[in-house]
Amino acid sequence: MCRWFAYLSATEPCLLEDVLILPDHAIAKQVHDRYLPYLFHYEPDKDKDSTKKEMSLRNSPYNLDGLGLVWYSSARADFGECEGPRPVSYKILRQPQTDPVFQSLCAGTTAHAVFAHIRAASGATAITIYNNHPFTFGRYAFMHNGVIAHFDQIKRALALALSDEAHALVKGTTDSEMLAALFFTYLEERRGSRVWEVQHPLEELKHCLERAIETVFKLQRETTEKAGKTPDASSLNIAITDGEQLLAIRFRNHATEHPPSLYISTRAGIALNRKFPGHPDLEGVDNGMQNIKAESEHGDHVIIASEPTTYKKEDWELIPKNQCIMVERDMTIHRVPVEVLYQ
Repeated sequence: MCRWFAYLSATEPCLLEDVLILPDHAIAKQVHDRYLPYLFHYEPDKDKDSTKKEMSLRNSPYNLDGLGLVWYSSARADFGECEGPRPVSYKILRQPQTDPVFQSLCAGTTAHAVFAHIRAASGATAITIYNNHPFTFGRYAFMHNGVIAHFDQIKRALALALSDEAHALVKGTTDSEMLAALFFTYLEERRGSRVWEVQHPLEELKHCLERAIETVFKLQRETTEKAGKTPDASSLNIAITDGEQLLAIRFRNHATEHPPSLYISTRAGIALNRKFPGHPDLEGVDNGMQNIKAESEHGDHVIIASEPTTYKKEDWELIPKNQCIMVERDMTIHRVPVEVLYQ
């Protein structure tokens, strides 16, 4: 499975190098490593061997099929071309630690909203830049960790369910981008054409995402029933942002199996910002900078990530299975169930 990282703050920009590269367990290094605190403790199966096998299956340490980065900029809005921040993308197929452009961008870029994703391609999906997450639709970015079961069998029906406008924005061949387009198709039905260019209430985004997931499950049932079988479960750890709001879910449609790991923190950003005291990797050690600001001055922020990027465990919480996190513009956080029916 893939790994992803999301940062959002209305008032405290992060330096991309601080959050994506420098920590010992930054996402740029998760191509070959993993750090999963609490996962055993909170979600054990009755059979310990099953728990260990399941963790390995849905939290692979090998994510070698590309990196995608989105950060939000006000440049176009400043020139009167749009309202609100817009995503800027950079995607590569090489290892991020050896890419000089990625290193340079991160060293010289700050942002209030950042999405980063490292990919482990599922099935026979092509390894190409166009299949790297995050996927952008207008002012929105969408990324996914997991897999839609039976995608090869349902992708034609899924494509036929898309609006013409949403379908035209699909550039790759992944299950994730197709699900994103279906999400925007349902948002179009409620809000009209070019719905991805404007901001919408988080509750409405949640409703459209849940409807898209239900459609996927319906198509899976119809396909497998023809063969006299039942559908396999799908893992859907998804994040969506418009640069000012954030919605994320950790979801798997199975009674006992668990989704890939997903964590939330409202404290880790302090240790991930060189202006402030602390260190992302070591307790009681300073980050070596001048500590321009006091810890109490750091702005409200939310980080949601497949794996913690600091080693201070108490700053991170494992998001429960089938929960939705919604972060509003004022950084208010809502935690609600994912309301999707499944058998």
